[in-house]
Amino acid sequence: MEDKAQIQEAIKSQGEVVRKLKSEKASKDQIDEEVAKLLELKAQLGGDDGKHQFVLKTAKGTRDYNPKQMAIREKVFNTIIGCFKRHGAETIDTPVFELKETLTGKYGEDSKLIYDLKDQGGELLSLRYDLTVPFARYLAMNKITNIKRYHIAKVYRRDNPAMTRGRYREFYQCDFDIAGQYDAMIPDAECLKIVHEILSELDLGDFRIKVNDRRILDGMFAVCGVPDDKFRTICSTVDKLDKMPWEDVKKEMVNEKGLSEEAADQIGEYVSMQGGMDLAERLLQDQKIHVVFDLSLARGLDYYTGIIYEAVLTQAGVAPVTAEAQNGAPGEESVSVGSVAGGGRYDGLVGMFDPKGRKVPCVGVSIGIERVFSIMEQKAEASAEKVRTTEVQVMVASAQKNLLEEKLKLITELWNAGIKAEVMYKKNPKLLSQLQHCEESGIPLVAILGEQELKDGVVKLRVVATREEVHH
Repeated sequence: MEDKAQIQEAIKSQGEVVRKLKSEKASKDQIDEEVAKLLELKAQLGGDDGKHQFVLKTAKGTRDYNPKQMAIREKVFNTIIGCFKRHGAETIDTPVFELKETLTGKYGEDSKLIYDLKDQGGELLSLRYDLTVPFARYLAMNKITNIKRYHIAKVYRRDNPAMTRGRYREFYQCDFDIAGQYDAMIPDAECLKIVHEILSELDLGDFRIKVNDRRILDGMFAVCGVPDDKFRTICSTVDKLDKMPWEDVKKEMVNEKGLSEEAADQIGEYVSMQGGMDLAERLLQDQKIHVVFDLSLARGLDYYTGIIYEAVLTQAGVAPVTAEAQNGAPGEESVSVGSVAGGGRYDGLVGMFDPKGRKVPCVGVSIGIERVFSIMEQKAEASAEKVRTTEVQVMVASAQKNLLEEKLKLITELWNAGIKAEVMYKKNPKLLSQLQHCEESGIPLVAILGEQELKDGVVKLRVVATREEVHH
């Protein structure tokens, strides 16, 4: 353990960081992240008896969802699932861990981010890194050649989390994929349509869908003199262009990846081009179309073989992270959100699992749900609207004492009829406190029982917001 004075010094400066963020009204995620660091430092000090103090925190790169966040999340999921179903997709589920071998060699440079589990009973396992490789394994294993499926589940990456930007070590992916041999570009176009529908329906503001093709990229690399065996590794460097300036990308190509200066410069000329041929020009004139050809779009994963695409939000306030913003230059105070959806064609992946190498062509799309959540949460914070965390329609209340049994009889009738209802867990609650509960949790109706109502065999129904009453 470092000596106490050092740790106390660190605690002091970390405390300053937290105070500064609070005074600047930074985002909750950002503050939480720094507070977590503070708690860890304090834990190192331990108690006076030198025992290690137990820290209550979630694991690095993970988060809890409170009821309000869950209500927002559920709404987002419903929108997305609704779209997938509208397009005729079925759903499947696969285990959260796979044989380590299944995941090995499928992700290129990102493989170092795979979570390996301890050897348990002779199987080497890893937590799934995405939903695409398990999907390919499922197709190969069950000899499926045609399926249109969606899968929404958590995936795991040992990334250095930037939780303020919606990057976690455990997060949801929402995938839609079409597997099977079909005529050219029809399924691909449907994937783009789905991205467009979901982003429009979630109402996140303006967005652009960038489109490229791995074959165009490979052609571009070939023309620029990149050797074949360097295509994929150069690809993953080009993919960083949205996160760092061209100079740094070029440096990585030349110094780390051993590419010649000339080849890198030629690539530079190409990747600065956006737009396209005459046809693309005509498309771009059409304001309604959100699609742009972008030769800098590379996508980091190795398994793409054809069309690739990515959707980015473009409105002010949630601009993609620019190099300046990362270096702490003054700019819009907001979540920086990069891509909110991405995908492409991966015709070779299923074949990697098939003993006979039989190929199943696939194209798919993944919605970046965590990023969507952080924007929706921000919007909810900003609007005065209260987010309801329960769906209770009726509160069963009483105006007098000793009516608990009657209330329970009535609420049972409601439950049996499929109506969402609640009763106070108290024998004789005051009417006021019952009504207050409705106000607080947004319950629209109260059914009030009293001696007279019971005699007459009726229930007094009150609308909480307007206080008007009717007898039923």
